[in-house]
Amino acid sequence: MGQYDASIKRILEIEWRVIRQLEDTLDREVMQQIIDLLLTVKPRGKKVITAGCGTSGTVARRVAHTLCVAEVPAFYCSPANSIHGGMGAIQRDDVVVLFSKGGNTPEILNYIPCCRKKGAYVIGVSQNDDSTLAMEADCYFKIEVNQEADPWNMCASASCTAIIAVWDAIAFTIMRASGYSKEDLLLTHPGGKVGQLLREEQEQAIIMAEENGT
Repeated sequence: MGQYDASIKRILEIEWRVIRQLEDTLDREVMQQIIDLLLTVKPRGKKVITAGCGTSGTVARRVAHTLCVAEVPAFYCSPANSIHGGMGAIQRDDVVVLFSKGGNTPEILNYIPCCRKKGAYVIGVSQNDDSTLAMEADCYFKIEVNQEADPWNMCASASCTAIIAVWDAIAFTIMRASGYSKEDLLLTHPGGKVGQLLREEQEQAIIMAEENGT
């Protein structure tokens, strides 16, 4: 074994265990409500706006990107820019997803009065039931993680893995429910290895169809 194998094994086990525990702790009714709501975003001509600070901001960016891949129009609105005019992007009936592990991050709470005034729908993602975000969001989505992967159980790590996994489940469930096809994926993802594989698959299907006379 290598010098760092024990540490690596321990960290990976924590991350794996956190993902596994989600099966038992996630509120499926809340997830269904979120999925049903996000399925209406594109047909209604609306959008999803995500926000978070620090590591939660990185998670929020990732969630916005994955939703776009699933044909749910979304983008990340930086908390730093939001208070200097960025919140002008928020409009009536948009969905604003705010990420804050503790639920009391001042920069994130700044969004709530604007959303209230404009009539946007707020989803608060946190694990603190007593937080301002949990109490003031239209939908409180609790993603509970009881252990981080760093030596002091303080740095957002396993919790970020968990949040991204949960929102992957949401986005790809939306893909299935909306009838999203590989042709749709190629249209919005023509680049990189994904685009290359999809084009090759499409070209092969055309060749086979021509050979079969269809």
